[in-house]
Amino acid sequence: MVIDIPSLSKPLIMACWALLLTFTMPSSRVHAQSSSETEVNGGALPNAPQPAAAAEQSADKPQASGTGNISGTVLDTNSDVIQNATVTLSGPGGKHKVTSGSDGQFQFPNLLAGVYKLSVIAEGMRPYNSDPIQLDTGEFRIAPAITLSVSGGVSSVTVSGDKEELAEQQVRIGEHQRIGGVIPNFFSAYDWNAPPMMAKQKFKLTTRALIDPVSFLTVAGIAGAEQYKGVFPSYGSGIEGYGKRYGAALANRVTGDMLSRAVYPSIFHQDPRYFYKGKGSIRSRALYAMSAAVMARSDSGRWEPNYSNVLGNFSAGAISMLYYPQSDRGASLVLLNGLADTGADAVSNLFREFVLKQITTHVPKDANGQP
Repeated sequence: MVIDIPSLSKPLIMACWALLLTFTMPSSRVHAQSSSETEVNGGALPNAPQPAAAAEQSADKPQASGTGNISGTVLDTNSDVIQNATVTLSGPGGKHKVTSGSDGQFQFPNLLAGVYKLSVIAEGMRPYNSDPIQLDTGEFRIAPAITLSVSGGVSSVTVSGDKEELAEQQVRIGEHQRIGGVIPNFFSAYDWNAPPMMAKQKFKLTTRALIDPVSFLTVAGIAGAEQYKGVFPSYGSGIEGYGKRYGAALANRVTGDMLSRAVYPSIFHQDPRYFYKGKGSIRSRALYAMSAAVMARSDSGRWEPNYSNVLGNFSAGAISMLYYPQSDRGASLVLLNGLADTGADAVSNLFREFVLKQITTHVPKDANGQP
């Protein structure tokens, strides 16, 4: 939003709305090539009649459809991902198998609630068997990183996995995350090893955030605060003035979010999410959170300058020159607002690191940031 220089000392209501706007950012799961095998119990003939008690129990209590998910990452002792590992999940409904993808990730979707166990095998590596995993209805559960040690010989693996399915899972996870169950927190990733989103998913999650009802309420609040303080006086007062302010605030939000979270991240192959650290001293976590405004994780996993966010902030300010009043335009305002927006991102990242995880619903269990 363009800042009117004479009214930089806005009251607390403007600061609150600005923070609320930054919190509506819209965070991870994975999927891999899968096959499923269901064990037949008891060796009974498939057409044999069921006992009356069992039939009655089935009629009285129909089986619920599976909605839970279990995912995780397969690593070696050097913390490098292991691709093409065979991961078997045993539990309600029998056994299911998937193959770890190019990021070492795997996922079992549409699971019933119950207790499960994971077993993992990979060429040249010692097998792994997990402790029991309790899965609740509708839960997105991230298993602790699975580390396989070398059993002898050279391990040879190949790249496997459906990257688009992995990326789609990130969107589904992000869409469930809300502060207090209401305000979207879509662009916070609590799984440090979450796979990247492709360009399609970056646009999809950004659009989902923009059309969320909370987004429109936030814009309405910003426009109301601007009218109350007389920001952009050439817009006038009354319903007409409010409508102009609302339209400008909405345009500013759409352009800013689209550029910094979808367009530029797709061009520069950067991840628009904030990756929760959660480990280390308060000072190290605070420095990491603030630096995330100008540093980003690339889709390949490297850290690099956050071209997407910085350019998005300044580009949005430049585009706003097209629809804000003539008297409020100028290169100095574009520069001032670009810097202000980048600073606001640093402040919002501090809240993400130290506050929001505790009050955000549907954060995947065992997603605790940096390993």
